[in-house]
Amino acid sequence: MRQEVFRMERVTYLDKGSKQLEDFNLQIYRGEIMGMIPISAHGLQALLQLMQTNMPLYDGHVFYCGERVNSWKSTRRSVNRIGVIDAHSRLVEHMTVTDNIFVLRQGFRQNIIKNRLLQRQLAPFMEDIGVQIPADTYVDKLSAFERVTVELLRAVVAGYRLIVLHEISTVINGDELAKLYEIMQHYAGQGFSFLYISLHLEEIMEVCDRVALFSNGRIQKVAQRTEMKSEIVQSYTMEFDKMVRYHIGQRNVGGREEKIVLSLSHISGEVLTDFTMKVYEGECLVVQNLDEQVLRDILSVLNGDGNLCEGELCMEGRPICPAYCKELALISADPTKTMVFQGMSYLDNLCMGLSRRVPGIWGNNRMKNSVRREYAEELGEEVFAIPVEALGEKQKYQLVYTRVLLQKPKVVVCVQPFRGADLTHRVFIWKMIEMLLDKGMAVVILTINLADSLSLADRLIRVSKEGIVQEVGKEAFGSLSVAAPWIDLYR
Repeated sequence: MRQEVFRMERVTYLDKGSKQLEDFNLQIYRGEIMGMIPISAHGLQALLQLMQTNMPLYDGHVFYCGERVNSWKSTRRSVNRIGVIDAHSRLVEHMTVTDNIFVLRQGFRQNIIKNRLLQRQLAPFMEDIGVQIPADTYVDKLSAFERVTVELLRAVVAGYRLIVLHEISTVINGDELAKLYEIMQHYAGQGFSFLYISLHLEEIMEVCDRVALFSNGRIQKVAQRTEMKSEIVQSYTMEFDKMVRYHIGQRNVGGREEKIVLSLSHISGEVLTDFTMKVYEGECLVVQNLDEQVLRDILSVLNGDGNLCEGELCMEGRPICPAYCKELALISADPTKTMVFQGMSYLDNLCMGLSRRVPGIWGNNRMKNSVRREYAEELGEEVFAIPVEALGEKQKYQLVYTRVLLQKPKVVVCVQPFRGADLTHRVFIWKMIEMLLDKGMAVVILTINLADSLSLADRLIRVSKEGIVQEVGKEAFGSLSVAAPWIDLYR
């Protein structure tokens, strides 16, 4: 008989009167790697918080390691020993690997820290999983993969029987992901359980025993490994699949003159040395960064941060300062949080891109009202009366991308555009990027995970610390050894 590690039974949870989880049921067994695909992410953060912290429930029960830890009848207000690992580090920077794994764990009671002893204690764990990370390395010097590995080891050493990994593929590349799967399977064999949350069925199928489809605070279906590619599971991605097939069939940038609109020349940063890249008019260029620091270096020059990076950025052969160039737009990661400014009206947020082309826009109410009339039908008249912090997630994405459209740049740089978005919002983001391409703009997607971005790409560049390691045109995408959705469409 399989031993149960975690169970949520008929849980309903409210946050400030808003229903986050409703009649929610989830069961995870000892030694199991359970997958979860959030079709709609509403309630997902509440779920992760409830797994770790026993907050008051409206209804239902929560069991962990055979013990009821939370119930609608009574709440312990205690913390469950469940680890959560995601894109944001939970390690303490400026402390070493051994400090984070051993010293900061609950129950560590040594008054004198013996570093050599702790390093010897860590060595068998590293050997066990075939990873070599110097024990005295400071956390801020670790790569993204090393950071995730250290967080996982910290959870194992602390005796957490359930470890949650949430969208890890947004920070580590495909080869590192394969190594992480090996580590997960190793510890699953030792009785540890995992909940692996990802938007991509390809990832889930690589490592998971079962998959749960999460939507609007409920589990809609649980499928066994043999059922994962059934019509029931695939039906949830049907709209995305249709869009990708149509896009691949219709978009054709070949045969036209290749005009360079943006060039990065001799870029040097913390890890990049003498890096050069060209962007052609109207293309969608995906730049896969095989290391998180590579992404930061490229972003530094695109943000005009000359203190961190050296090199030259040119638009159609003319050196530019990115912060003041109206022909270049940058959409940051998590734009609904970083590019929507509270305290400003919806119309003022919208006109920020236009202000690069028309500096006097702020004092010209006639022009701003003209913008409002022009876009009211597409955006919805009601959004102009809503405080921006009260907008829905889709409305915020639409605000950001329409702002860029008003700016009319020649090049738009999108930084990990699909990170943190559920399937519903990914479909919308995909359409927004396609809209920019249809307007003749070149789009550069900076990413770590190819899963969604490759379906839009005309060209792919893979960049490591040593520079460009591979450049592939669309006609050769089928030769890529990546587990990306729709890769079969190119073969």
